[in-house]
Amino acid sequence: MTESEATVVSDKLSRPRRAWAVLAVVTGALFLEGIDIAMLNVAVPSIAADIGLDTGSAHWVISTYVLAYAGFMILGGRAADVLGRRRIFLTALVVFAAFSALGGIAQDSWVLIVVRFITGATAGFMTPAGFSLLTTTFSEGALRNKALAIYGAIGASGFLLGVVAGGLLTSLDWRLVFFAPALFGVAFFVAGWASINPDQPRSAEAAHEHRQLDIAGGLTLTAAMVSLVFGIVTLGESVTNPLGPIAFGLATVLTVTFVVIEKRASNPLIPTGVLTTGLLPWASSIGLLFIGAFFAWQFVLTLYLQELLDWTPLQTGFAFTAMGIELVIAPFLTPKLVERFGNVTVVVTGLAAVTVGFVLTLRLDSDSGFLDLLPSLLLLGVAFAFIYGPLTAAAVEGVDENKHGVAGGIVYTGFQFGAALGVSAATILLVGSDHDVAQPHDYQRALVVPAVAAGLALLIGLLLSVRQRTQPEEVAA
Repeated sequence: MTESEATVVSDKLSRPRRAWAVLAVVTGALFLEGIDIAMLNVAVPSIAADIGLDTGSAHWVISTYVLAYAGFMILGGRAADVLGRRRIFLTALVVFAAFSALGGIAQDSWVLIVVRFITGATAGFMTPAGFSLLTTTFSEGALRNKALAIYGAIGASGFLLGVVAGGLLTSLDWRLVFFAPALFGVAFFVAGWASINPDQPRSAEAAHEHRQLDIAGGLTLTAAMVSLVFGIVTLGESVTNPLGPIAFGLATVLTVTFVVIEKRASNPLIPTGVLTTGLLPWASSIGLLFIGAFFAWQFVLTLYLQELLDWTPLQTGFAFTAMGIELVIAPFLTPKLVERFGNVTVVVTGLAAVTVGFVLTLRLDSDSGFLDLLPSLLLLGVAFAFIYGPLTAAAVEGVDENKHGVAGGIVYTGFQFGAALGVSAATILLVGSDHDVAQPHDYQRALVVPAVAAGLALLIGLLLSVRQRTQPEEVAA
């Protein structure tokens, strides 16, 4: 065997190893994003008590992050497509880690909120860049579905295990909830630097696209989404706050401006047809409602357990370990079900499970215990296993690989809008009574939000399933 032949063989053998290494790093970053926000959910009561935030304002610790995350997601995805996925991913990851560490030393609430905004913005670049690294590393088909199932399982486990870790760390010191993601971020940055191939040199066409990157459109859309999410979360804090309508008005003006800019741009931020390609609009709608339901449920339930039932953060965290069933189902069972029944059928099954789980929590009261909560926790674990990975796989079906970054940005923007809507709606119902301390019926009323949102997501999933059966050739196209 000649030296050149040996090199070719070595390269072929190394590609699968490198592909799985990329999966490990990208999945680790998604896990990091999930565990970060889940830990903060559990730590919110302790943070609020320490820095002087009341129940109605405590959600800003979460909402500020979500606001920036949603606002920068599409710009981040498009930047990854044009400027280089590895470059954007690693840069965002190191900034994420740095500002997480700054959050751990913050002494004032306003400093903490600024840190959370910047951390969310960097996550808005990191997540779609990582997602597109994964989908372009694995070709469409069974191998990509398996990779995305693992990606979804471990990414979703960040939301689930983060509650446990958050409870443990908060019981020691809530500042550890910020330092832990910083350490993880540094580790993933080092691993990513070593395992992700450098971005390919740009062709003449790509270089022209770089020069024509729609900066004006990106900044306008980002400002519009930040304004919209700010209006949503402000509405959640107080329906009489005048900043809410002002933010909605500004978002409307910015959106109209964005549309005008896009029509004139030679290389628009959102390429023509992406929003209507394949299953992307359906997946985004389902993701918005599902994640919105989950965030609303987790936010209300955490307050219910700690404020009404007097559970400690550690007890709260360990209660959520039951959702860890997702880690067993998603990597092993979900890919087999997807291969046999398809992504949509598996997603609909998960949506049915989570809807039942959220409806069951409506019966919780001041005398409820862990066993009353257990069925809902198990059903949510099943739901994450069946929804997260298959939904993201469905979202890029039929989308050109050079647009996977912006497609991922659109999907994850839907996730974050859902989170903002869910937490805000639940907050409105939770604090909307005329007494200062929330009562059992206040929590029950707020838990209607996730039940209704999950039900709507299930309805959309069923409609999509019917559409696929009646128009298979159109959906496939």
